[in-house]
Amino acid sequence: MALKATVYRVDLDISDLDRGYYGQHQLTIARHPSETEERLMIRLLGFALFADEALAFGRGISTDDEPDLWNRDDTGKICHWIDVGLPDERRLRRASGRADEVTLIAYAERAFALWLEKNARELARLERLRILAVSDESAAALQTLADRNMKLTCTIQEGQIWLSDATRTITLEPRVVQLPARAG
Repeated sequence: MALKATVYRVDLDISDLDRGYYGQHQLTIARHPSETEERLMIRLLGFALFADEALAFGRGISTDDEPDLWNRDDTGKICHWIDVGLPDERRLRRASGRADEVTLIAYAERAFALWLEKNARELARLERLRILAVSDESAAALQTLADRNMKLTCTIQEGQIWLSDATRTITLEPRVVQLPARAG
């Protein structure tokens, strides 16, 4: 018998002072049986960082041709492709050919350092790629907020992120590893 996805409902209020974006989002996020809560929360962080009315979650980690999050225009063109974790470098190269902007949000510091060392030369050639790294400490703190029904407030200012529920507030600042050389 196949395991089913676990559904998380999130009421997310975002105040992004860096981008001048303010919005409230009611999200339903499916967590694949093989996905950890830590990864789910990193995906939610990605949504908060790049929130937009057109930003949507992809079909999940079992789908190769879709990102974790993406923003498409009315014609279906991919404006922003967002992946979480440590994907194959070829996947990011293909995404760079399909999207105006590509963002990778990496976590698991030790594995990320090895992955980056192995792929640094190829990744530097991807002019549309942004890489952000979330520390192990920040990822663990994010995971403490995970609940099947979440009401979260997110404030972003000068690269710092404050994410809080009714009882806790965590502060994190993803490290910028690579910025796009140009936008599409």
